[in-house]
Amino acid sequence: MRPLLRGLAAGLLAMTAQAHADEYSLDAGHTFVHWEVLHMGTSTTRGRFDRARGVVQFDAQRKHIDVGITVDTATVNTGLPLFDKLLRGGEFLASEGQPKAYFTATQADWEGDIPRLIRGEFTLRGKSLPLELRALRWNCGFNPIFRRTVCGGDFEGEVTRSHFGITHSLPFVSDKVRLLIQVEAVAAAN
Repeated sequence: MRPLLRGLAAGLLAMTAQAHADEYSLDAGHTFVHWEVLHMGTSTTRGRFDRARGVVQFDAQRKHIDVGITVDTATVNTGLPLFDKLLRGGEFLASEGQPKAYFTATQADWEGDIPRLIRGEFTLRGKSLPLELRALRWNCGFNPIFRRTVCGGDFEGEVTRSHFGITHSLPFVSDKVRLLIQVEAVAAAN
């Protein structure tokens, strides 16, 4: 086969493989990133980011996943406005200069149709590091309101905040931050 034909054939095969992965958009009303950190060794401080957007390509039969999620760091919400302002500042999230955090992933360990462990990269304050998210639950089904398939679940992971340059209040506030992520994604319209 000539090089041009081989290239066209390879391109068609790649497009066909991608076409089988269904694309889903995150439902902003059902997708949130929660976090918690141990404070003074006594209690857990919790909060969430109120705005996350993204797209997921998912095909359980082919064991294919491609995740791209953007979190607006200025939407951090603890229920305490003064604390939220501190968290958006330069010693923590640096939301003014780095308004977005990102998670991207293309690798997963599968258990049947469920992506049990998603391995990707998390970017915060302009620094990117590996992050693994474990599925606590995952399910896909037809949603009569959207009249499309919806997939969703709960995931957990952990980051070390000092690895992203966030050292304020160490060691009184733990360096380990637990992430709890609830996700629902709606299949793109055909």
